[in-house]
Amino acid sequence: MCGIIGIYALKEKHFLATRAHQANQTLLNRGPDGGAVFVDGKLALGHRRLSIIDTSCAGDQPMHSADGRFTIVFNGEIFNYKTLRDRLLTDAERSDLKSNSDTEVFLQLYTRLKEKTFELLQGFFAAAIYDNHTSELTLVRDRFGVKPLLYYQSDEVFIFGSEMKALLAAGVPRKMAWNLLPVYLQLNYVPQPYSLLDGVHKVQPGYYMKVQGTSVTEQAYYRLEVRRQDYDQFTYDEAKVKLVHLMDEAVRLRLISDVPLGAFLSGGIDSSVVVALAARHTKHLATFSVGYKDNSFFDETKYARLVADKYKTEHTVFSLGNNDFLEHIHDVLNYIDEPFADSSAIPVFILSKLTRRHVTVALSGDGGDEVFAGYNKHAAEWRMRQGGLLNTIVKTGAPLWERLPHSRANKLTNTFRQLHRFAQGARLSAADRYWQWASFNTPTVALGLLSSQTQSRINSEFVKNIAVKFTAGISGKDFNEVLLADMNLVLLSDMLTKVDLMSMANSLEIRSPFLDKDVVHFAFGLPTQYKIDGKLKKKIVQDAFRNHLPNELYNRPKQGFEIPLLDWFRKELWDLIDDDLLSEKFVQKQGVFNVSAVQSLKAQLKSSNPGDSHATIWSLIVFQHWWKRYMEG
Repeated sequence: MCGIIGIYALKEKHFLATRAHQANQTLLNRGPDGGAVFVDGKLALGHRRLSIIDTSCAGDQPMHSADGRFTIVFNGEIFNYKTLRDRLLTDAERSDLKSNSDTEVFLQLYTRLKEKTFELLQGFFAAAIYDNHTSELTLVRDRFGVKPLLYYQSDEVFIFGSEMKALLAAGVPRKMAWNLLPVYLQLNYVPQPYSLLDGVHKVQPGYYMKVQGTSVTEQAYYRLEVRRQDYDQFTYDEAKVKLVHLMDEAVRLRLISDVPLGAFLSGGIDSSVVVALAARHTKHLATFSVGYKDNSFFDETKYARLVADKYKTEHTVFSLGNNDFLEHIHDVLNYIDEPFADSSAIPVFILSKLTRRHVTVALSGDGGDEVFAGYNKHAAEWRMRQGGLLNTIVKTGAPLWERLPHSRANKLTNTFRQLHRFAQGARLSAADRYWQWASFNTPTVALGLLSSQTQSRINSEFVKNIAVKFTAGISGKDFNEVLLADMNLVLLSDMLTKVDLMSMANSLEIRSPFLDKDVVHFAFGLPTQYKIDGKLKKKIVQDAFRNHLPNELYNRPKQGFEIPLLDWFRKELWDLIDDDLLSEKFVQKQGVFNVSAVQSLKAQLKSSNPGDSHATIWSLIVFQHWWKRYMEG
């Protein structure tokens, strides 16, 4: 696990090495164990290393092929590298290896197989390989976008890196992509491949890019699709057996490490499955949970403890209060280098920080909800498609739900909120409903938060087309289309971004067996009824592992965790809002947001019916902090 940076200068090269070193240093958290920069004429490649496989200096990067032609910088892990080394490399090629690292096997394979190499890799990765004979630079990203890879292109330079802050240090212009601001205010994040900086994009998952002079091309080596032709391949019982086998292999592969390794254990089904399987292959597995001592409703540590006891893991519970979360808000804000307002990043940051004191690698259950239909919105969409009297009653009650207080603040108002959103969604097509349920704000509300000056900079047609891009495959006929949209939108740009940013801020590598390519491929060849019905979400996961997990984990609601933003904003953080980031004076001077809309939002926050104003205010705080740190002046 590492951070990478590269500068391919087409014209001016005088400050190439200096900028590359500066950019590389911004990735220190990603790679605290070492760093280096390679400069060759018009190209600089930088790397920061978090040593996990072959921790010796033989695994250091940038790494060169035996003949000196190719140079690689690589962020990620290739879990099947030993198999690839033994099966595909010749005796002569194996004798050339100077390390026991996955990076060197990757590079050696590329020298012979070129782009065909990418299809063979099991793992997650973002890499750049330079051919000094042809001056061709190749960038590649893993199938599902677990590892980030950003790039910027102009007539003079091509810059890429693992994080936005590295690109900025390398000289990328600090110019807003105004069209993406209303989308950010809708979703609380910027959907990939876009960014909030003009000219900066993300390499798409499953793609590689070729850069040679001013020529830049991209090509897919993998595309995830719904495989309806395989729906009849397995009976339900056969599919359960197959899933256990695939998950067991996915977990086994992800246990490879030359440094301490453990697993997150939340008490939910997904992380419990991962721990149950990992315990088969690892003695004294270390597991880690977060307990919420100020809110027993959200505390799932008793369920985590049941799993830990069953599999005799070395279990650690971090018992946290609201003040613990509050104290880390500025750490989270300071690490974010592009506005990202999923507030659950805060507990992920803290869990990663505390876990890193014990291990360098942690397995997690990430991806299970998107792949196998585990969210409440999936249950709502399933119910919507069934029709019936209950749906009619909820739709008819739309005017009532509109008037009642609705927010996530407590169980009753959250129920009103869900009824309101369900009734709203009932009036929409399946595609439009998906976008609305994936959003925190409607397009109208998001646009209304912006000043007239900002609105004049925005191409409304472009904004609409982004929603169309991510929902075009949802016909309303096959539920797997919704899950595929989640993979391309929510998983990629929210969940994986959150986990990568917050874990890398603390130099911790996270591995997600549910995102193994064989598991995901299998899942998208299963019919809807194997995943969700009127009783169960993630049906096949729950049923396949029922004998592996304590009975108490079943038949209980998915709790999640809600950061108490509303209370904080009304009390401890009110000065940050009213006197600083969202003060009337600053908002007026800045000119980005509608002053009266922001003032109304602050008034709603203080009212007896705050709704979800705190979620929108959090998105504004994140943006304002980023603006002051990276854009102001």
